[in-house]
Amino acid sequence: MKFIIAIIKPFKLDEVREALGDIGVTGMTMSEVKGFGRQKGQTEIYRGAEYSTNMLPKVKIEIAASDEIAAQVVEAIQATACTQAIGDGKIFVLDLASVTRIRTGETGETAL
Repeated sequence: MKFIIAIIKPFKLDEVREALGDIGVTGMTMSEVKGFGRQKGQTEIYRGAEYSTNMLPKVKIEIAASDEIAAQVVEAIQATACTQAIGDGKIFVLDLASVTRIRTGETGETAL
C-alpha cells in the first residue's frame, strides 16, 4: 500500500478530484495549506499599499492507495494539476505500513 501526498494549486482541486474518481479512487483527504518553494511568495497590493507574502495558498491531498493503483494516481494528479508554471506543486509517495477501518476493524487493503 502507498500513501500519496500531493501539494497543488487550489484552482486545480476539482479537476484532480474528477480525474482520481475516473481511475477508481474512492476517497481522499484535502487540507488548505500555505507554503512556498521556488515561487518565493508574491507581491500584492491591498488598499493602495504594496506588501509581499511569503506563504502562498495551496491544497494538500492525501490518498491511501493499493500498490496496483498508486502509479495511476500519481499520473492522474500530475497530468491534471500541471499548468507548466512555477508553483504547480509536488507529489510524495510513501510506503503505508497498515490501515485499520475504525467502524469495522478491517485491516490492510480491505480497509481502503
